[in-house]
Amino acid sequence: MMTDEELAQACAAAMYSRDVASQALGIELVAVGPGSAHLSMKVSDAMVNGHGICHGGYLFLFADTAFAFACNTYNVVTVAQSAAVEFIAPVHKGEQLEARAREVTRFGRNGLYDIAVERGSEVVALFHGRSRSLGQPVLGEE
Repeated sequence: MMTDEELAQACAAAMYSRDVASQALGIELVAVGPGSAHLSMKVSDAMVNGHGICHGGYLFLFADTAFAFACNTYNVVTVAQSAAVEFIAPVHKGEQLEARAREVTRFGRNGLYDIAVERGSEVVALFHGRSRSLGQPVLGEE
């Protein structure tokens, strides 16, 4: 029998092993626990838009990835039902970002999560997501 922490970590490892997008972008899973996730990503040349700043889509993707890892820590496949992001400060090539996701609440098959994208101690984006559980196990048959 796994502890809640072990289950969260096993779910994250299984998801990451299949997450080609996150791997290709250099997103690293720093830590995960029940309802929470901490990820890291360095802004690459390919992520910079015509204004010389990180494209908002990459910041959304990064936060959404933290959201996905946090809401799938209970061994139930869970997807985004809706999400919104607030861009607070520009991000530049070469900067190291952290995304910290935390569960606000779960109710029925739904959940609410807040994700802060940070550059050092500065919050550069805030993401709010609503999740919906689909009922299948993340880890498959035990």
